[in-house]
Amino acid sequence: MPARIVTLYISLLVDPVGTVIRRVQRSERGQASAEYALVLLGAAAVALLIVAWATRTNRVGRLLDAVFDQLLSRTK
Repeated sequence: MPARIVTLYISLLVDPVGTVIRRVQRSERGQASAEYALVLLGAAAVALLIVAWATRTNRVGRLLDAVFDQLLSRTK
């Protein structure tokens, strides 16, 4: 009889710990996907800011004009 009580006591001690460990492992399964999604959102926000700046200042157009002018002057 005392052996059964010890076995029951040990099983009660071990099972809750095992359950908690399994829950922690399950809760971190989507962590990498969430971080990847946040990085993509951040990159998209930066890209939108750059596009908005470039359309307002027309610097990209001037840069491309300068590059094409240089290329055309070297081919003549």
